[in-house]
Order: sequence, then structure tokens, then C-alpha cells
Amino acid sequence: MLQKALKSLLTLAFSLFLILVSMPVSAGEPGQEGHPTEEKEKLNIKEVIFGHIMDGHEFHFFDITQADGTKKPVSIPLPVLLYSPQRGVSFFMSSNFHHGHEPYNDYMLLNEHNIHELGLDPKKFTAGTIIPIKDGKLDSSVSVFDLSLTRNVVQMLIALALLVWIMMSIAKRYKAGQGVTTAPKGMQSLLEPVITFVRDEVAKPNLSHKADKYLPYLLTVFFFILINNIFGLIPGTANVTGNIAFTVVLGLISFVVILFSSNGHYWGHIFNPPGVPGFVKPILVLVEFLSVFIKPFALIIRLFANMVAGHIIIICLISLIFIFGNIKPAIGYAASPVSLVFTIFIYFIEVLVAFLQAFIFTNLTAVFIGQAFEGEHHHEDAHAAAH
Repeated sequence: MLQKALKSLLTLAFSLFLILVSMPVSAGEPGQEGHPTEEKEKLNIKEVIFGHIMDGHEFHFFDITQADGTKKPVSIPLPVLLYSPQRGVSFFMSSNFHHGHEPYNDYMLLNEHNIHELGLDPKKFTAGTIIPIKDGKLDSSVSVFDLSLTRNVVQMLIALALLVWIMMSIAKRYKAGQGVTTAPKGMQSLLEPVITFVRDEVAKPNLSHKADKYLPYLLTVFFFILINNIFGLIPGTANVTGNIAFTVVLGLISFVVILFSSNGHYWGHIFNPPGVPGFVKPILVLVEFLSVFIKPFALIIRLFANMVAGHIIIICLISLIFIFGNIKPAIGYAASPVSLVFTIFIYFIEVLVAFLQAFIFTNLTAVFIGQAFEGEHHHEDAHAAAH
């Protein structure tokens, strides 16, 4: 029953996402009756959703509506570092762009509005991109390389620093004897069961005698993904694990580890499957060879899709309040309790998903590494049994 209810809820949320994303398109057409241009600012849910899940040059928290009706964003600007072969190096803070409303130093930060105003192709230019301009138009003669510290990069560095600090602090305590001759205390007692779980339930069952060799990598991957997942649930922060570039790098690292862990037995089963008829081998060899690349691809897509989906569902549910409120304030107030209840429910689900996705990525990585030297493992077990 619970599984069916969750499936129904996810189907409903996905349907709401499609409806909300399509609403700005119809609401944004100027001159249409019942859809004035002013409503585009109120109903541009697509900009809110993709502004949250995409990367950016600032940490945006909320807007303050002033007396004259204008909105003052509350955000933390980040440094912008640009290199152009024609213009050289430019370094300044992203606040100089005034959230994309003003150019600075002949550069423009694109948003949903100035992409249309500059006549740019939305398929080629996305919000958050910095472009060179001249006389208020795109300067196509200038090429730009954006080397800025975006919010994904900054948050990832913060997560990395926190991970190193936690692990070094715990290691220092173990080195001093705390947790070895005495009971673990503080952060040790919190993380020791998690470390033991990864060792006993992930590393040892899949890697057997080589578990200790790969355990540092598996623990690093697990805690690094977990910390970034939890950080992404804090309002105003970046959804780092929902960025495809982040998951691609993690998947490629695991792919390299898997390849370096392989042996001749592993590749022999791929290019010459034993016990298979000759006419079937060409097809099976192709399938097995493709599976080598499908494994890291599965790691990449699984983590990315799950973390993006959860954030989109939460934003869609919150946006329902403003959608209904725009139709009629009374409907918005009536929909608020229902929307908040569902949002809180999904939020707690996302906390569970944060741990679950870190475990799944780590566990599948261990499974794929174990498969890479599986023949060697069986050979050594047979040798030990003979003795």
C-alpha cells in the first residue's frame, strides 16, 4: 500500500511540474486577454525551478518587497573570474551585475528576461551564462572562458573542507586512544556505526579479502555524497548532487577505479564468454563490452535524477500556494495547509533519499569493483580450499 501511495504521489507531483513549467509560457504572452505582461513576474515558476536546480553566481535566499513594489533580493554574491583572449582577465563580484539587470565591464549576466530582450536563442544561451556585449548587443567577436567560483563549486569546497575536518578530528581521537581503549565520544559515537555499516554491509560482502584496500575510497565517496545531499536540503543552498557535471566526475572516478581493479579473467569473460555458442558470441561480446561503460553511466544518472526530482517536487508543491493565490487570495490561503503538509512529507522523504542515494552509489561501486576481480577471488578461494 505504501509503495502504491508513493508512486501515485510521484505521478501527481510530476504532472504538477509539467503544468507549472508550461504556465509561464501562456502567462507570459503580452497582449492576451486575461494574461497581462505583469503576471509573468508572478507566475514564472519555470524560472524559480531552474534557478534553484541550476548553477549560479550567487547564493539567493529570498526577495524583500519594498514600498514602491520593487523586489530587493537577499543573496550572497560570489567572485566572477573571466578570461578573454581579446579582453584579457576580468575579476569582480557578481553583485555588479545587479542580478542580471545591468551590464558590467562590457559583460552581461543572462537571465530569463534579458535573453529575450537581447534577441538571443534560448536553446543556445541559458540563464546564468555571462556573455560579452557591445553597444547593448552580443559581441560575437569576443570569446569568454568563465572560471568563476559558482555556488556549486563553493558549496562543494565547503563540503570537502567539512569532510576533511570531521575525518581528521576523529582520526586524531583514535590515535590518542579514545574509542580504542575507551568508549567513543561525541562525533566518534555518531559516525562509528556508519563507518562500521559501510565496512560490514558494503565493502566486505562485495570485495571480500580486498575490502580494507578499497574501504577508504568507499567511505570518502559515501560521506562526500551524503554531506552534499544534506547541504542541498538547506533553503538557499545549491543542489550540488543534482548537477550532472558533479555526478559525471564521480562516475568517471569510479570507472577508473573499476578498470584498474580488473584482471585478465574479467576481460576474458567479456571478449570470449565461456560456454556460449559461436553464433551468439558476437552479440554477447558487444553487450558485455557496452556494459563496461553502462555501469558508470548508471551511477551518474541514478544520483543526478533522484536528487533533481526531489527538489523539483518540493518547489512545485510550494509554488501551488502562489499559483492558487494569484487566481484568488482565498484559494491560496485554503491551499496553503495542504501544500505545506505535502512539502514537509516530501522533505522528510528527501532526508531519507540523501542517505539512500549515498549508500546506493557506494554499494554499486563496490559491486562493480568486486566484479572486476571476481575471477581472481574465486581462484584464491579454490586454492585456499584445496590446502
